[in-house]
Amino acid sequence: MPANNNMDLQLEMSRVASAVDKQFDLMLVVPDDARAQLFETMRHAAIGGGKRLRPLLVMATSRLFNVDENCALRAATALEALHVYSLIHDDLPCMDDDDIRRGKPTAHKAYGEAQAVLAGDALHALAFELLADENTHSDPFVRAEMVACLAKAAGPSGMAGGQMMDLVAETATFDLPTVTRLQQLKTGALISACIEIGSILGRVPVEGRTGLRGYAHNLGLAFQIADDILDVEGDEVLTGKALHKDEKAGKQTFLSLMGLDRAKEQAQMLVDQAKSHLNGYGEEADLLRAIAEFTVQRDR
Repeated sequence: MPANNNMDLQLEMSRVASAVDKQFDLMLVVPDDARAQLFETMRHAAIGGGKRLRPLLVMATSRLFNVDENCALRAATALEALHVYSLIHDDLPCMDDDDIRRGKPTAHKAYGEAQAVLAGDALHALAFELLADENTHSDPFVRAEMVACLAKAAGPSGMAGGQMMDLVAETATFDLPTVTRLQQLKTGALISACIEIGSILGRVPVEGRTGLRGYAHNLGLAFQIADDILDVEGDEVLTGKALHKDEKAGKQTFLSLMGLDRAKEQAQMLVDQAKSHLNGYGEEADLLRAIAEFTVQRDR
């Protein structure tokens, strides 16, 4: 479905969010045994709320190559499972110590720290279980490539590495290239994995992914700059999380290093560059273009 305007994008976001929620609902049925609280914690964190941007990116990319929608949805749910795991652990007292996520109590506030840790661990495992399942794709080489892609995005050369840099940032002074590298790992790696996995599902050879990788790179940075702006200008009710945390922690951000006006200009420039990487595609890439614009126009 082409997304030629904001209404189309909002409808598609809502459709994908509902589909992902349904997937989690089916997969996380609470058992009648001692594991019940683990499943309840997973459901609390995974179902409802959030932009579902990452699964939307998987779906939008896979459509460029006419991937079966059910296969794409399973892969999209895997990406969201890994993202939710990262949020659960990021919110823990030993990390960012947050009380609210997606407009409701964080997992550890609702169910306890031990339960939250285990729920994050289980969602992390679920992500790879989904990608490795033959119901997600019949070709074992495609499944193996998706698993390897997500593992790299989640590990020390991706999200976990970026999170470590973010912890160090609480006591160190980072310059703009270092902050850029931090965000490329912490936020950008998983966003890039969404585009990459959509391409892998479509059996696109590595050399054919250059434009989409450029799109993902620019999108990830624009997304984080917009997040930094929202942390200062946003509404906690709309964002569903605490704001001004980086400023209070004394961390260097795109906003603190560039200033508000320059940060906004940079974010829009990155969006324009992201869309330029899609020039080889027609209206079938309109949804990806709309997602790029949404990145800097969003209020949450």
